[in-house]
Amino acid sequence: MYDPDQIQSICIAGEWRRGGGDVYASLYPASGEVVARLNAANLADVEEAIAGAQRAFETSGWAQKKPHERALVLYRVAELIRARGEELAQKQRLDNGKPILETRALVASAAGTFQFFAAACETLEEAITPARGDYLSMSVYEPMGVVAAITPWNSPIASEAQKMAPALAAGNAVVVKPAEVTPLLALELARICEEAGVPRGMVSVLPGKGSVIGDAITRHPLVRRVSFTGGTTTGRHIAHIAADKCMPVSLELGGKSPTIVFDDADLDHAVNGVLYGIFSSSGESCIAGSRLFVARALYEDFVARLVAGAEALTVGDPASERTQMGPLITAQHRESVERYVALGREEGGRVRCGGARPQGAHLERGNYYLPTILDGLDNRKRLCREEIFGPVLVALPFDDEADLVVQANDSVYALAAGIWTRDYQRAWRVARAVQAGTVWINTYKQFSASTPFGGWRDSGLGREKGRLGILQYMEQKGVYWGMNETPLAWAAPRTDLAGV
Repeated sequence: MYDPDQIQSICIAGEWRRGGGDVYASLYPASGEVVARLNAANLADVEEAIAGAQRAFETSGWAQKKPHERALVLYRVAELIRARGEELAQKQRLDNGKPILETRALVASAAGTFQFFAAACETLEEAITPARGDYLSMSVYEPMGVVAAITPWNSPIASEAQKMAPALAAGNAVVVKPAEVTPLLALELARICEEAGVPRGMVSVLPGKGSVIGDAITRHPLVRRVSFTGGTTTGRHIAHIAADKCMPVSLELGGKSPTIVFDDADLDHAVNGVLYGIFSSSGESCIAGSRLFVARALYEDFVARLVAGAEALTVGDPASERTQMGPLITAQHRESVERYVALGREEGGRVRCGGARPQGAHLERGNYYLPTILDGLDNRKRLCREEIFGPVLVALPFDDEADLVVQANDSVYALAAGIWTRDYQRAWRVARAVQAGTVWINTYKQFSASTPFGGWRDSGLGREKGRLGILQYMEQKGVYWGMNETPLAWAAPRTDLAGV
């Protein structure tokens, strides 16, 4: 693991050294202890990293490799992640406080993402397009150059792999700006990429404040694309910069996702699925099912079962395999969640469970908060409209399908939704009517690298993942080969007009 007395190096254009910014610490959310210390990047580091990335892109030969050659390196990345799986999972546990069972799953996801995009890279097809003249026309794809990946603190290694893998597969150099409070796993991935054979300089990792380092990366003229996962306010800021640069972006932003339980649902499945959808990751998830709509006929019974299930969840040490909910990322974030629960009470909501910090000496040093369920509010209240990003669920009854669809869609967010019903026709009908980038039916928070992911409206722009996700990091080019046996007629002398 890390030595908290040693200053960790960061990766700047293939050079491992201290950043030029201030020293800061990565803290373990379960205890507040220092995990590692490092210097943040500064603006000079940003310039050096991007200039070095451009140089590596132009001279390393990575972009010129055959797709199967790049794929072979990415397969090695996946193998190295798996070989170091337990070590990486423990490091992510320390970096952001997620329970060890969850961090193991995230490490496995990262390995799978590199494997998937290695396959996508070597099987990507270009096309001969239908000609409409005496030429052969083709559509080909080429890397963009230097691209940026700005990642969140809630699932670092999985989020970073989700951006780095397709960007590298496409032939680009990548500058990663991890969340300030969780810098460690991006640095681990950079080391693994170099060991696997990605040329030096093709990956840089610049920890630091998003408002300084992320902003400078986004504005840099050599950065051709930005992929960002994080808050909607920051996403809008990046979109404005991108518009000024005529630069493509993908933005995976906030959510206030509805979970819908119809009166014919399998209640055992629905209770467990709703609990998992909101309280796994301690609710620190953009796709958390934080608005629960239950058919009025079973509302009281279902919420009572849900409360019993929430109260039985194990909140505690992330190192324990029994733990289901770990601490929140920082003390400041826990205070934000507490303010939202207080707001819910002020708005007339009733706290059915939780709404407080857990008791126990072993939990006092960590940023813990109990799984919380409120009801008695309507969908127009702030608690039902604003993203809390914590373990807080708001339950609301609905009367019929039409009422439900109106309420579910009455949000600035449109990232995800869950539906619980045995009626396959209704499931299909409502899945198509609810506005969301991802809809789960009789399950929740299941993911595949093969299925595109993203949101609508304030939940973002563009899509990540999927076989064609690699194209987000490539430019499309049309190529025409002339096949005409005689010169183009336009420039030929008009002898037929002599004397006219």
